[in-house]
Amino acid sequence: MGKRKAKTQECSNEGIDAKMPRRRSCATMESYFSVCESHPDFRFQQAALESYTRTWLQTGPVVSRLGVIQIPVVVHVVHRTASENISDEQIASQIDVLNRDFSATNSDLALVPEPFRPLIGNPQIQFRLADIDPSGRPTPGITRTKTDVTSFSTQFNPVKSSATGGIDPWDTTRYLNLWTCNLAGGVLGYAQFPGGPPETDGVVVRFDAMGTTGSALEPFNGGRTATHEVGHYLNLSHIWGEERIPGCRDTDHVDDTPNQFGPNYSKPQFPSISCSNGPLGDLFMNYMDYVDDAAMFMFTLGQAARMRAALEGARARLGT
Repeated sequence: MGKRKAKTQECSNEGIDAKMPRRRSCATMESYFSVCESHPDFRFQQAALESYTRTWLQTGPVVSRLGVIQIPVVVHVVHRTASENISDEQIASQIDVLNRDFSATNSDLALVPEPFRPLIGNPQIQFRLADIDPSGRPTPGITRTKTDVTSFSTQFNPVKSSATGGIDPWDTTRYLNLWTCNLAGGVLGYAQFPGGPPETDGVVVRFDAMGTTGSALEPFNGGRTATHEVGHYLNLSHIWGEERIPGCRDTDHVDDTPNQFGPNYSKPQFPSISCSNGPLGDLFMNYMDYVDDAAMFMFTLGQAARMRAALEGARARLGT
């Protein structure tokens, strides 16, 4: 299931239209281009990581960490209203989803169509709320920040800075920083690829797309927005690639994901064929597509290997 290998990925405090969208929208690439404008070295860091990843996969992985890797997480709850100030229970439900999805133990994995089941990958990554903060003090792994911002734009990362109504990250080499807030523009979340500036590194998820309880709303109340964005954080692209104009020419740099025209939405029926990829069609049930939470179930073997490469390279200090 190979595909062409041509990389196209380049690089107001208060937003508008903060209603829950009816179909998935991820602003990771928009954020990438924005950060590249102010940090041109980000492009070179990404190119170096891509070269490292390709070599790591082709010559036989050199693994310094065997088995399950545990990543400490700090969740920054930035809230203006009571519903945005999500509960500890809602956060715990999100961590539970991440742990199932990144260990291939989610029960809906059984819904993967039979022909695609040999592709199911297990990244062997687990997440836990941090119990020690950067100063060495005990912590619940959750911060809470009251804000006057109605909804946060994805441009310039205002939620990631106390100067713009959010909160600064903890040491991004040691913790996965996950911000939850009200996002503008119909966006469910976004993430920063490895190699970017530390002051904006991490993942952002809408408060009503976090976890499986509390303020989480259908069709994004399965915790899969965070799964999708953490995939980006660990160097996965969208499964169709990153071209601005959809087509069949781009790549996600993973050999076992079928080439597909562009994003799928809602709950497609198998097979969904594009880019001459029949008879099986698109791997739309993949976490890196745009389908509803209830329709995405899996990473592939190639995606799992790519994430492990990121944890041996640009994110090597996480979980050590």
